[in-house]
This record gives sequence, structure tokens and C-alpha cells, in this order.
Amino acid sequence: MKSRTITVNQIGYPTTSKKIAMFTGQGGTFEVINEASEVVFRGVTSNPVKDEVSGVMVCSGDFSALTTTGKYRVRQDEAVSPMFLITEKPYQHLHHGLLKAFYYFRCGMELEEEFAGPWKHKACHTTEGIVHGQPDRRLGSFGGWHDAGDYGKYTVAAAKAVADLLLAYDLYPNAFAGPVPLPETDNLTPDVLHECRYELEWLFTMQETDSGGVFHKLTTLHFPGLDVMPEEDLADLYFSPISATATGSYAAIMAMASRVYQPFDASFAARCLKAAIHAEEWLEKHPEVESFKNPVDITTGEYGDSKDIDERYWAFCELYRTTGDDKYHHKIQKLSRQPFDKCQLGWADVGGYGTLAYLLNDETNVDRALYTELKTLFLDEANQLISRSKEDGYLISLTEDEYIWGSNMLVMNHGMILLFGYHLTGDKKYEACALDHLHYLMGRNVLDISYVTGYGEQPVMHPHHRPSVADDVVDPVPGLVAGGPDRGLHDEYVKEHLQGKAPAQCFADHEDSYSTNEVTIYWNSPAVFVVSHWVR
Repeated sequence: MKSRTITVNQIGYPTTSKKIAMFTGQGGTFEVINEASEVVFRGVTSNPVKDEVSGVMVCSGDFSALTTTGKYRVRQDEAVSPMFLITEKPYQHLHHGLLKAFYYFRCGMELEEEFAGPWKHKACHTTEGIVHGQPDRRLGSFGGWHDAGDYGKYTVAAAKAVADLLLAYDLYPNAFAGPVPLPETDNLTPDVLHECRYELEWLFTMQETDSGGVFHKLTTLHFPGLDVMPEEDLADLYFSPISATATGSYAAIMAMASRVYQPFDASFAARCLKAAIHAEEWLEKHPEVESFKNPVDITTGEYGDSKDIDERYWAFCELYRTTGDDKYHHKIQKLSRQPFDKCQLGWADVGGYGTLAYLLNDETNVDRALYTELKTLFLDEANQLISRSKEDGYLISLTEDEYIWGSNMLVMNHGMILLFGYHLTGDKKYEACALDHLHYLMGRNVLDISYVTGYGEQPVMHPHHRPSVADDVVDPVPGLVAGGPDRGLHDEYVKEHLQGKAPAQCFADHEDSYSTNEVTIYWNSPAVFVVSHWVR
């Protein structure tokens, strides 16, 4: 893969948006050329600055004045950028691909050629699971999405992914007007809700019927080999023990789902709410719970989290928004006085989801002082992201220590926070900064790579994703968001090949690099949300 000195969003730019290309080196004059190599714009770059996190001298070239629909490249002397579109809505195909990826993550059913194309495979993981520590107790475990490049299924990860998709639908329903299509497509219920329901139906199996507690994860004892197709992974499945973080996230997402699905399927919505309340009752009975740790004989992803206050907060906020029951409001008011992050949108730090649930209430149903406090807190977070982006060579908000395992999740989470800033205020500065984060994901970065398989002129080609490795198809499953640069160099491949690289260059498009090039449902989900804003 070559790395060019001029980088752009490899998909394109909305007609009326700000359009900037990035140049490594000394900058100077540049041109924008059309498909016929005719010059349609000339400009001069900004002065170069040393961008520490990317390790290069970088400058920008603004061609926002170009608003004619078409396909273009940016040229400077002999250097030429990838081709990109300028059009009113350039991200419709990208949006479709990011959403369709969830179908490819499906477990427990055959992916037929009609819907999966060359990435079809047989049904997998259709056996019952063993409750860990109770070898004679087996439960149904059918369905849901594989979490990542492996075939495990994890409650807290599922909750974040579904939350992002339901929030996207809640704010931008028109973005989901057309069919994907899916096997369930009926032109009545939007396909994004069909897809989320596939995961929600599996989540029901994770709740213990009697207690209401929720099992933390469902996996084999160990990861299968990288070249193993889903239907070839035949080891026993195990339900890991119930955890407070899983139960809290479960209560929250089921309450949210109840609200969203009510217009489409009242009985399903009622089932979701009943499950949410049962999980919340478990939380009340277990106010102090040790954080989840993998049992000693399980080596699959732990998804450990040392605190559960944010999950409880999220659960109460969603239950209040769905039911309007004052008992949940009182719990929110009490819990919100405690110190914890109320703005983040991760799988571990979920406080931001609770805050958004509260802020999206009808303003007549909130504590005005608390509402104002949470809104101020959230907008302060968004304003900090804007400030950091202005200091970054590639106009994104990641600090040096945020180039972590899954850094692209942070990039898109920050995009979500910025878009909610726009939703809450109407101030276009938040929208513009969120778009810069999408530009980074789609190629305007120091590595000149689109971090989404199958999209852009130079996309990720070798993700750490078992079906993409094990099938006989040259191209990887499309629409998958790769994890992105990880300055910690957490796998053997990058330890060998990327020593001494700047944080933003610590990425390897290689199947062995699970710490930079794996894919997950909850890296795709915030990308769906962000792109939905420009497709609506």
C-alpha cells in the first residue's frame, strides 16, 4: 500500500461543506482537477506545522469554493490525491455498507448468497451454552452478532452497538428509509430495527429467568484459530457469570428498545420493558457487586470494568425516559450527584448514554437544574473536542494518549458527541468538527488509508476478522471499521514492525495485528450514527 503526500476523504465532500485536503511536506500552490484532468480550482496551502502525533510536517489546502458536482483529485506538482466526489449526499453507499456489516456479523443462521454475496457461510453456533461452574446446566444461546474478529458475544459490547444504532434511528429516521435489504425486510419496519432486533432477541437469552441478572458473555473457553470459519468453530459455548455492568447495560438497552419499537410491535416493546425492569430489580437487590473477571479457564475477551455506577445511571435514565415513572427520576437525581464521567459513549464508560437519554426527554419532564447541569457538562465536553481538533494537524480531537486499542471508536464517539452538541444547540461549529472526524476515518489521515473495508480508493484489505481470513474471497467482508492506530503496540506483529512510529502511524493492515486491525460491532455502530447525519 502506497502512502501519498496529499490525503482527502476518499469518498468525498458534501457540496456546501468545508473541503480541505492535507499535504505532508512544505506545501505551496495546489490544484483540483476533474476526471478529464482539467484544472477547476487553484489554491495555496497553509504554512506547514510539525504535527507530533502523526510525526510529519503537515499543511492544509482549502477548496471549499468548489461546489460543482463531480469527481476530482487534488494535485501538487507530481503528487496526486485519491479521487473523491463532491455532491449533495456523498455518503449514502458508505452508510449502507456500515449498516449492512451487522448482517455479516450475524451468528446462528446461514448467510445466504442472495444477501451475503460471496461472503456467504453456513449456520454456526447453534448449540446450547453451558453455564460456567454448572456443567449440567445448559441454556439456549441462539442468534445475535459475533462481537468482533472472533465469534464471542458480549452483553456490554452489544448494548453499546445497539444503542448507537437506535440513537441514529431516533435522530435520523430518514437515513434508514430504504431497504438494506435483509431476510426480514418487509417495507413496514425499518431494516435497522430488524437488524437490531436480531441482536436483542439473543440478548433475551442472556438474562437469567429467575433472578433478572444478566450473564456477562457467551464464548468458547478460548479463541479459535484465525483461519476458522464460523460454522467450523465447534467448541462448547459457556455463559460467563452474571455481572452488574452487563445487567445495567442490558436494562438500559431494553428500556430504550421498548420505546423505539413501540410503534412497530407493541408486544415486543412490552417484552423489552419487562426484561429491563427485571434487570433493574436485580441491580436494586445487588447494590455492591465485584467487577467482572474472566474465570481462570476462559481466555476470551474479558470486557472488565471496575465500576458499575455509570451502567446503573444509564439504566435509570432510559427507564425514566420510557416509562415516566418518578421512582427512576429520583434514582437519577440521587446518582447524578456522585462523581463519574457522564459524557462518554464507550462500552465501559457509558455515562454519556444516560445523559443523552435525560437530555432527550421532553423538557417539561425533567428537573430543570439537573437538565441544565447535564447539558452544560455535555456541551463543555463537545467544546473541548473542538479546541483539541483545532490544534491537531489532521483536525481531529484525539490526544496522544488516546491513540489506543480501538482509537477509531474514540474518533467516531467524539463525532457522536459533537453531533449531539449540534442537536442541542443548532451551532454548526459542532457539525463541521464532526465531519472532520469522518474525513479522518475515510482517508484524510497520515497513512492515507480508508479505515473501512471496501470503501475508498485505498481501504483496509487484511482485517483481523476470521471470516475474511478463512473464506476464499480475495476482498474482505465490506463495511467493517478497523480499530486504528494503537501507540501501545499490543500485538506481536506491530511490536516487530512499528517500533518508533508516531502514535497516528501505529497501524498495520495485516491480519495478525489484532490490536490495530481487528473489527467490532461497536466500532461500526458510532460510524453508522455519524454518517447518518449526512444521509438524513
